[in-house]
Amino acid sequence: MSRIGKLPIAIPAGVKVIYNAPEIKVEGPKGKLARNIGEGVAIDVTAQAVTVTRHDDTIKSRSAHGLTRTLINNMVIGVSKGFETLLEINGVGYRAEVKGNVLNLALGFSHPVNFELPTGITVEVEKMTKLKVMGIDKEVVGETAAKIRAFRPPEPYKGKGVKYADETILRKAGKTGKK
Repeated sequence: MSRIGKLPIAIPAGVKVIYNAPEIKVEGPKGKLARNIGEGVAIDVTAQAVTVTRHDDTIKSRSAHGLTRTLINNMVIGVSKGFETLLEINGVGYRAEVKGNVLNLALGFSHPVNFELPTGITVEVEKMTKLKVMGIDKEVVGETAAKIRAFRPPEPYKGKGVKYADETILRKAGKTGKK
């Protein structure tokens, strides 16, 4: 039995879960999410909780058990609280600003980087060097943050670039001159 898969998912107030095989829909105060659920697992929705059980002990069912439970839990958390990822921009002249649905980044290139935000994602910029990527779908929030970071990943000598707020950069010593 999967340690994660056997745990019930509590449904907070204001969140509605609807399961019509193979699709599960979750609606809450922040929005709606829908996902197709794979084979090998059964979902039982009650008023207070959602439980995920597997049909048999095949490898496919066992691997899908915990994954399905986690995906549904992320959907419930997303529509009730939402997800956010914090990014920091380090470097002289590096900055960011949001204009409508486009994130403008100055990252030391000869041109500004314009990144169009996916639907359902919002970005807040604080002090032009701190970004907060927010949304209800955890996958899309993480993917968007990774794409923004990929424009200029932090380099190990001076630490310039875009990094996650909780990320530590291992610094390298520079060249030493002749003695």
